[in-house]
Amino acid sequence: MAKNSNISFGKRDNIFEVEEGQIFSPKFDDNGLIPVITSSSESGEVLMHGYMNKESLQLTLENKEAYYWSRSRKCLWHKGKTSGLIQKVISIRVDDDQDTIWLIVEVSGVGASCHVGYRSCFYRSVHLDKNGVIELNFEEDKKLFDPEIVYQGQENPTKL
Repeated sequence: MAKNSNISFGKRDNIFEVEEGQIFSPKFDDNGLIPVITSSSESGEVLMHGYMNKESLQLTLENKEAYYWSRSRKCLWHKGKTSGLIQKVISIRVDDDQDTIWLIVEVSGVGASCHVGYRSCFYRSVHLDKNGVIELNFEEDKKLFDPEIVYQGQENPTKL
């Protein structure tokens, strides 16, 4: 895949260049990962949060489709390869110190990004009621696809 990629990233040896310059120098953590926030190009809604390693970031740049590193499965993950809900990359942004990536994507198919079937992985909100009980409230009222059908015969995309 990207192991032979010609894409290389800048060195992080100049704070001014990292924060104000034009050299892409992503900061991967001690596990070789960088967090990624993914949002819809259509609505601006946050669809998911994931991680990339060097290879998945290179593949994303090369192919203009989102690739991630699955921490639970410990493998490269081409988002939508199984479900058909490919994330076409419209824009890639990086934060001020280049330790977080923001992908702006267009999702193929029914427009869902959550393996549970909802449009966004953030389909519930957290509330504290008057008795001090924490509740989860659903912000999306219907699933856009049935995960049992989409992932039939496949390993569950996540592990607890």
